Amino acid sequence: MRSVHDSAVPPAAPAEAIEGPNVSVVIPCYKVREHVLAVIVRIPERVSRIYVVDDCCPEGTGQYVQTHCQDPRVQRVIFHEHNKGVGGAMISGYRAALAEGATVIAKIDGDGQMDPRLLDRFIDPILSGKADYAKGNRFFDLELVASMPRARLFGNSVLSLINKFVSGYWNIMDPSNGYTAIHAAALRHIPLEKVDQRYFFESDMLVRLNIARAVVMDIPMEARYAGEPSSLNIAKVTLTFPGKYVQRFVKRIFFNYFLRDFNIGTVELVMGILLILAGVGFGIIRWYMSIESLIPATSGQVMLSALPILLGFQLLISALAFDIGHVPTVPLHVLLSPLRFRGFGTGGRIDP
Repeated sequence: MRSVHDSAVPPAAPAEAIEGPNVSVVIPCYKVREHVLAVIVRIPERVSRIYVVDDCCPEGTGQYVQTHCQDPRVQRVIFHEHNKGVGGAMISGYRAALAEGATVIAKIDGDGQMDPRLLDRFIDPILSGKADYAKGNRFFDLELVASMPRARLFGNSVLSLINKFVSGYWNIMDPSNGYTAIHAAALRHIPLEKVDQRYFFESDMLVRLNIARAVVMDIPMEARYAGEPSSLNIAKVTLTFPGKYVQRFVKRIFFNYFLRDFNIGTVELVMGILLILAGVGFGIIRWYMSIESLIPATSGQVMLSALPILLGFQLLISALAFDIGHVPTVPLHVLLSPLRFRGFGTGGRIDP
């Protein structure tokens, strides 16, 4: 078993180096020493390699795995000299797996809340060409939802609604679910150096996957809550997430509706915003003039302000409907597969 520091993680290998359905698993570790070995034992045999990433764990999880783990698939333990967060740990794991020829790379947390025996559900849709990215969904079965703590249920419901709007994946729920799997071809189109390294990692991945036009699929699952302490700072998340959501939303709209394509959704969005601004602007001017002259605005002047606003909102609703129907349906790795054999597998990445 190798011990590798994050600075030594090699860059991704060319697409031609990846042959066959090589399935790898990355386990980010932070204060999970008590559970990680039990997680590794339950990982299905179809997994070829397991990458344990010790994110500067104060419990020494990485050293513990090196000493006690007998699974030959755990060929590498990656150590971070400084804590980078779950996103930073996954980025190190992704890069190592890509460099060693992985076809599908799954993420399983080391705290035991994700059942490794469900991994086939995530891998099969990707290998069968139905999706680029599979993620867990704890909201699929109402009986399973009842087992979720009420605070997490409410928080995830709100985040799901916001994330649909921001990411453009209107067909998925539970965006913060960390049980995921991704095809290597789709992962190469994600600028890993720009992905958020903290708790916004999963949401950021969805936005960048949409920009790359990757297909995302929800996988029903049941989460386990055994009272493990969380290092999530709710106050910090509340302050930082809104700004990040706004930034990612603007970025997605720009790339999908102005840079890569120009379609009816673009026209509806631009015209809707312009009409609303024109109506509001004209209304403010007339309101100010009425105050100055002490002459009430006429019904015609009111309508000249209200009508553009109403039409603008209608156009924005139409643009929203277009966006809902514009969810990617053809997996990116399926589209790229003929090109890979012609030597174009590593090109065309957009760095949003």
